[in-house]
Amino acid sequence: MSTATDSDAPIVGSKGHMGDTLIDVNDLVMHFPITEGIVIPKVVAQVKAVDGISFSIRKGETLGLVGESGCGKTTTGRCILRLENPTDGEISYEGVDLAKLKGKQLLPYRQKIQVIFQDPYSSLNPRMKIGEILSEPMQVHGIITDARKRDERVLELLQLCGLSPRFADRYPHEMSGGQRQRVGVARALGADPPIMLMDEPFGAVDPITREVLQAEFLQIQERVGKTIIFVTHDIDEAIKMGDRIAIMRDGHLVQYDTPDTILAHPNNRFVRDFVGTDRTLKRLGLIRIKNLMDASPPTCTLDSTVEEAKQCFVDYGAKSVFIVDKDDGTLKGWVDKEELKTNTSLLDAMYEAHWVDIAVRQDATAREALSAMVARGFRVTPVVDRHGKLVGTITLKALQDLVSYDPTSTATTEAVSNVG
Repeated sequence: MSTATDSDAPIVGSKGHMGDTLIDVNDLVMHFPITEGIVIPKVVAQVKAVDGISFSIRKGETLGLVGESGCGKTTTGRCILRLENPTDGEISYEGVDLAKLKGKQLLPYRQKIQVIFQDPYSSLNPRMKIGEILSEPMQVHGIITDARKRDERVLELLQLCGLSPRFADRYPHEMSGGQRQRVGVARALGADPPIMLMDEPFGAVDPITREVLQAEFLQIQERVGKTIIFVTHDIDEAIKMGDRIAIMRDGHLVQYDTPDTILAHPNNRFVRDFVGTDRTLKRLGLIRIKNLMDASPPTCTLDSTVEEAKQCFVDYGAKSVFIVDKDDGTLKGWVDKEELKTNTSLLDAMYEAHWVDIAVRQDATAREALSAMVARGFRVTPVVDRHGKLVGTITLKALQDLVSYDPTSTATTEAVSNVG
């Protein structure tokens, strides 16, 4: 049996709201026979595509199924879909073993697990308009029987996936690769499945479009909360998209855990090499600043007096105090303690700056904050919401604490230490 650590610790940078276990895969085996002979074929060997792996997927969770080409990840996905008949093992969905079902017994579960393919063009009927393609699953599965309501739902799906309503009257060949992939996502969502399997869904588009589609899908997932099995060979993509990651090699599961745990504590040399030498920086990319920041920054308003500002320095023990608009809390700049000694007006003493140039957004990652602090030479950086309202501060010390756990992160630690 091939198993790996399944941490129950909170997931750093979790991308969704997860509930109880929805799918349990136990000792899954998928062997393909190698035969010789034409008249009377004889099995002479077995290709062990999947060789006794076990893992579980929680409701609302995105599982990144990742590994090198030929490791068995796609075969595992096909077994869960029951496009392959497993040689052995269990695939339990809500207490029902899908591996044991045959023929018509599988029909009720076809709607429950939808697929998004790598090449959407090959899976879209070229003779149907996009509106018809999106409407078909609702009609086939009896989800929406009223034609007018189906049309309304088609427009909702297009909007959800970032497409204009006018695309409903287009054919697949009239769209770009990124647009067709959005249609693939919309079609899968149209069947309202609890589970979606995405097989290298962004592998056929250029890198820029790929990043855009990844970000868009994460936003969609926040809204719909589906259970996702995300098959990819790209560990960076798995880290970005997955709440948990299952790393496979030669049909075996070598590590199954949260992205943060895999980056911090890879099981063996293969996993260390697979995730890369920059795993500390990758880990910083999982953590949002809003989870690290001090939510009580030293603050004065534009109409504060110098004496009030001096008292703020005393109260917070800070070297700098941030200046905000009295009405909406928008960050306007900062003042240093030394400047108050030579100025009688706070406006004369403050360093005025637009928040875009001195702050980081609260939804930014620790990696993005580190890059900004290195570029600006700041040891303390203000944190704002999307409107520029000051909501906290982040310190270089907090980022140092994040990377200090890993002895391989010497270069990163030195880079952090050399700022300012």
